[in-house]
Amino acid sequence: MELLPCAVARALAAPGPGRGGAAPSPMHRHRPLSRPILKRSAAVGAVAVSRRGPVARRSRWSTLVTAAYNTGTADLVDFNWESLGFQLVPTDFMYIMRCWSDGVFTKGELVPYGPIELNPAAAVLNYGQGLLEGLRAHRKEDGSILLFRPDENALRMRVGADRLCMPAPSVEQFLEAIKLTILANKRWVPPTGKGSLYIRPLLIGSGAILGVASAPQYTFAVFVCPVGHYFKDGLSPISLLTEEEYHRAAPGGTGYIKTIGNYASVVSAHKRAKERGHSDVLYLDPVHRKFVEEVSSCNIFMVKVCMYVLDFAQIDFLCKSI
Repeated sequence: MELLPCAVARALAAPGPGRGGAAPSPMHRHRPLSRPILKRSAAVGAVAVSRRGPVARRSRWSTLVTAAYNTGTADLVDFNWESLGFQLVPTDFMYIMRCWSDGVFTKGELVPYGPIELNPAAAVLNYGQGLLEGLRAHRKEDGSILLFRPDENALRMRVGADRLCMPAPSVEQFLEAIKLTILANKRWVPPTGKGSLYIRPLLIGSGAILGVASAPQYTFAVFVCPVGHYFKDGLSPISLLTEEEYHRAAPGGTGYIKTIGNYASVVSAHKRAKERGHSDVLYLDPVHRKFVEEVSSCNIFMVKVCMYVLDFAQIDFLCKSI
């Protein structure tokens, strides 16, 4: 689809940073060739994600299963859920797990939510060696808490870690960390229909290093926060400003993974769009600068309507409009 510069697009959005925790989208023709590819193995229903070898296997049906945690009717915090937006609300606990140069993560633990101590020479602070994920937990009327395909977020983090030369938690470690963090903060899961609990897993190079290289230590952390709709108007059409100067991703780059460095670069374009009365930015591809690439904070779906332009002067069997 070709767009004119400075065109304004409107779309119904599925909001949330990182596309609300959805699985990686199919590779576009201008995406980097180094992106890990999903390969189906000889075993029926098995899938491996690999660049230099298999890093994960799962049943093809597992992506259709929703994880459910039965928590009973837990007491909720005294909070004005009607005013809930998308901003940081500190909760009770977070999860921490560390890994050294041997690539093996130690047993994680829940700790009170608060600052994480880092050396000024940490790889994440100096060279941006870090990844993030994002997904949500929803409370049902019976008190149980639901997640949608959290294993896909775990696999996406492993793909990103491979690209940045980082060790990553196994899918099982990732899911266990998510579960423990949610249950420790279950009183912060909003009532049904009032919002959701946003879950933010982080994988960072926390070890100190001076030269450009992999860090000697890594930290995997999970914190949670109750949120409402990402956009202030909720599930309503939003106005998008097409960006003609900056690009979100480029062939051979890291646009296909959720590295932390991908996000600071969109702040300037997003601020400019806000000043012009728009909700977000629509990016074009960096090669041809005319094909739709993505929106910075949500998915975008387009429906192409087929229209037949008829020359009524040449067609005499159609009734002309009055």
